[in-house]
Amino acid sequence: QVQLVESGGGLVQAGGSLRLSCAASGRTFSMNTMGWFRQAPGKEREFVASISWNGGNRDYADSVKGRFTISRENAKNTVYLGMSSLKPEDTAVYFCVSSYYASSGAQRPNDYTYWGQGTQVTVSS
Repeated sequence: QVQLVESGGGLVQAGGSLRLSCAASGRTFSMNTMGWFRQAPGKEREFVASISWNGGNRDYADSVKGRFTISRENAKNTVYLGMSSLKPEDTAVYFCVSSYYASSGAQRPNDYTYWGQGTQVTVSS
């Protein structure tokens, strides 16, 4: 069992930066693929980024490549999402996800077993 708690969301102006954190509990965290999804009002959840258990493989949605960075610290059971050059279209609830079985490039919501409650990111124009 893995529990995920996100933090770091908030209101930021376009062009600004935020860093989201996801604190995980559970024995298998260090072996799990971790990721982030987001969901804007009226839209489906979409993949943002994922990272393999050792950080060796990272994947990003085309919409965030070059602006977002996913990282992890297994010793702290924490995964991060650094976001820069934020745009109003990045406004969404951001969810941390985890799975022991998902490949590092998994991009479907059903690929992930565990989900956090989400943290709101709002980017004003």
